Amino acid sequence: MKKILLIAFCSMNLLFVQAQKHKFLDPPKFNDADLSKQKSALDENAPAEILYKSLHFSIDYNTGNLIKQAFYRVKIYDKDKAEDWLNLEIPLYQNGSNQETLSKMKAFTYNLENGTSVATKVDKSSKYKSKESKNVSITKFAFPNVKNGSVIEYQYEVTSPFLFIVPEILIETDTPSLYTEYVLDSPSNISYNVNYTGFLSPKYREVDDRMMYGLNYRTYRFGYENLKAFKTEKFVNNDRNYRTKISAELHSTNYRELKLYSSSWEQIKERLYEDEDFGGELKKTRLAKDNMPPNISGISNEIERANAVFDYVKNTFTWNKDRGIYVEDGIKKILETKTGNAAEINLFLVMMLREAGLKADPLTISTVSNGLINIASPNVSNMNFVIAAVQTKDGFHLFDATVKQSSMDQLPPRDWNQFGILISKEKVQQLSLVNAKTSFTYLTATAKINDDGSISGNYSDKDTGTYAMFAKESYDENADKYKKQYKENFAIDFTDIDSKTSENGDFESTMKFSSDNLIDRIGKKIIINPMLFLNKNSNEFDQTEERRYMIDFTSPFTKVKKITLEIPEGYTIEEMPKNKKIVTDDKEIEYSYLAEKKGNTIEIISTTKVMSPTYPKEYYPAFKQIWGVASKQENQVISLVKK
Repeated sequence: MKKILLIAFCSMNLLFVQAQKHKFLDPPKFNDADLSKQKSALDENAPAEILYKSLHFSIDYNTGNLIKQAFYRVKIYDKDKAEDWLNLEIPLYQNGSNQETLSKMKAFTYNLENGTSVATKVDKSSKYKSKESKNVSITKFAFPNVKNGSVIEYQYEVTSPFLFIVPEILIETDTPSLYTEYVLDSPSNISYNVNYTGFLSPKYREVDDRMMYGLNYRTYRFGYENLKAFKTEKFVNNDRNYRTKISAELHSTNYRELKLYSSSWEQIKERLYEDEDFGGELKKTRLAKDNMPPNISGISNEIERANAVFDYVKNTFTWNKDRGIYVEDGIKKILETKTGNAAEINLFLVMMLREAGLKADPLTISTVSNGLINIASPNVSNMNFVIAAVQTKDGFHLFDATVKQSSMDQLPPRDWNQFGILISKEKVQQLSLVNAKTSFTYLTATAKINDDGSISGNYSDKDTGTYAMFAKESYDENADKYKKQYKENFAIDFTDIDSKTSENGDFESTMKFSSDNLIDRIGKKIIINPMLFLNKNSNEFDQTEERRYMIDFTSPFTKVKKITLEIPEGYTIEEMPKNKKIVTDDKEIEYSYLAEKKGNTIEIISTTKVMSPTYPKEYYPAFKQIWGVASKQENQVISLVKK
């Protein structure tokens, strides 16, 4: 009897162990109960929640194609705040006759109607394509009949001839997830390097060799449960760098012989110089020689000579907004059209600098939005932009001719992404990208108090350096929206807004303003904040949890607010605001507030200085304190008393 019981117990235990083995690639059947959910258990304020997310990448051994399969099931709690989920976008890559194809697309919207779930299929008529660049098109779908409480579900398959393009997958997204999985299956003769970054560990993990489809495969399987939405922080240039994510890059293939794809940076340099769309273009030195302005050869100072070449290229050619490290139509073509992609303009700049007798080389970078280069895993696909580096006796100087406002070592904001890879003929090396030039912001208001109790005057908003490029980029994207921001940000009536770039690259907006809600009258007194609408009324460093990430301003900066307020005739100031200055011990952060009476005017000048573009997270308390002091100072009011 004991023997029988023991056998029964062991069998039950075995069944329990087997039941605990996690199943990947096994989407649960649709559950009507999901339609009744009122809020996410992970975040009660979440507008949407991922119920199930599966990304499966596999190699079809028969065709050699990479198969990308996706399955999503998402609960919508607040459709007005979940707009990113209401329109599906699937990027497809192509290169010449080779292109990715989309198939097995199914998409539904589920709603609860009279206690019964009703599915609405996404109609093919909602599908359309847009061409994003020469190599990328996006297929888009719109989900119909989405309401608060709906569940959307979609799946699709992309067949790709490009084995090296395995999309980087974010595990931590802005939407909480009950379950997310990542699976990569590859035959043993096709090897990938799998890069795992971030702080989260999968609950389920399988990395092993197994028989699949009758062949030996290497499989990587990661499953996550109850993922909260990624919580971003202010003053972070690209929070994607901090999110848990998985990427894979082709390491080698072994059909009849071993062929390596991942390599050292030195090998990548050699391949780039052998590539006709990179090194092949740099060999066309005649193009540089024939287009060299005659005055440049007579400039003896190498810095002045470099700047002269740079100004010629920057002012002659216009960037078509296409990024990349390879030319598309060729440098000869841009000499005709005066328009080209980043590689065409900046590689031509390198050629011109070399022709002018300077030690110039391409510097390949990853722009801020593209994320950091993975130095430990060299791969040319890490980089999406190229600029020029000139080596002089005092070090390297950087140039990017795609932006008219740019100057030597004054790069556009997108370029400042920690480091780049210098692709010189002799060797390859990593260059640190540190924006050392201070950007200045001058906010200037001159105003008077009118007899009817309103305030009117002139206002100027001027930026220099990196911040001027930020402003110009925003203005070019939507000029009307840029001008409208002044009224939205300050609730002031601004008129005659004029925005323009000066010859030295500064960007300034000037305007007139008026307001009848900046003063209070108490008896014969006029109460007013002399900072007018420029007071700091909140502390941007308001994070209550411990800071997790680096603090990034892109550029060192100095912000000066200067307000000159004319005091009405017959009034005097009852009490002047208190002045204040606060500086950190290392002189890295400084704030001052100075109020001074000058004749019949009061002049307020507040100055904030930040000496470096980035700071470790340990500086957060210092910023919080100083920004708090600034807020307190700039909210002082004065009383104007009738004489």
